[in-house]
Amino acid sequence: VAGGRALRWASGRAPARGLRASPRARTAMPSWVIDRYGSNEVLRFTRDMVFPVIHFPNEVIIKVHAASLNPIDLSMRSGYGATALNMKRDPLKLKSSETEFPLTLGRDVSGVVMECGLGVSYFKPGDEVWAAIPPWKQGTLSEFVVASGNEVSFKPKCLSHTEAAALPYVGLTAWSALSQVGGLNQTNCSGKRILILGASGGVGTFAVQLMKAWDAHVTAVCSQDASTLVKKLGADDVIDYKSGNLEEQLKTLPLFDFILDNVGGSTEKWALDLLKKWSGATYVTLVTPFLINMDKLGVADGMLQTGVTVGSKTLKHLLKGVHYRWAFFMPSGPSLDEIAELVDSGKIQPVIDEVFSFSEVPKAFLKLEGGHARGKTVINVITRQ
Repeated sequence: VAGGRALRWASGRAPARGLRASPRARTAMPSWVIDRYGSNEVLRFTRDMVFPVIHFPNEVIIKVHAASLNPIDLSMRSGYGATALNMKRDPLKLKSSETEFPLTLGRDVSGVVMECGLGVSYFKPGDEVWAAIPPWKQGTLSEFVVASGNEVSFKPKCLSHTEAAALPYVGLTAWSALSQVGGLNQTNCSGKRILILGASGGVGTFAVQLMKAWDAHVTAVCSQDASTLVKKLGADDVIDYKSGNLEEQLKTLPLFDFILDNVGGSTEKWALDLLKKWSGATYVTLVTPFLINMDKLGVADGMLQTGVTVGSKTLKHLLKGVHYRWAFFMPSGPSLDEIAELVDSGKIQPVIDEVFSFSEVPKAFLKLEGGHARGKTVINVITRQ
């Protein structure tokens, strides 16, 4: 992947540049922010959000054309993970008080590079890019956003900004779970039986397509009204979790090599019994108590409790012949490079539930809050693309 980026640079991308010092007409920009945690009424539109500034040589400023919402935006709006995220924002406790507010939500961005830092060699102003911004940084429901160059990738050529904004966060979350944590890749998936629990949401629809692109056999679990969509994305078997006891339905099928769990809860109590024992079979869940523990117990005790929990579960299931893992979203421009190649080759497509204008951000949050979305909720920040 790094070599691919180097080739792009060698083929005409601009070399490293210094900070751009062109004068700006303004120091503020329109943005949706929150000033406290709560429900939808805390969302506030302002035209006076501080314009992002390049502080480190590897950063770029992106003019946002489109963004999208993820369940983490609902959680962060309510204060979920604030303890851990504030620690990441200010690890040395240099600031006298919590300074996350005003906080801009939104993790996905598709847009155009406006400025580059000294150490950025892969991009130049005018490049069309996409990225998923980590949750400890200011988000993408703004006219501009700053990102590290290693979080950014060239947007797939075949997608509009609106389409591209639907993919980065869910794509990288699924990529983390399946490839980086689960060890799956295009060379070892052929013929493997993969079970995806919660297959009709953003991460699930991406995971189905990625596993089919890598030639796996995919069993997808979703509600009956989403089965047509999931089959269209390539799932070999689709199980309706509402049509009877899900555990019993899945037990009638051959055992699996890998399970991706987007659901959590009681599912974990029985899902690992569906794996092939002593074969390297792996269960990866995206539903973990890591941030909840830190919110409830504080940083030190929360991390300790989390470590004890994952350690005991890993050992317990290893003794039964299967691997147990937790996975999280991880920002990665190089991984987005690989995803972009799959998109441009036609193997992965965005799944969009509904598109909203920038003035309709609170309405978009309510849509996401209602649940049962079939794909992503996208926000057009710039309407003419």
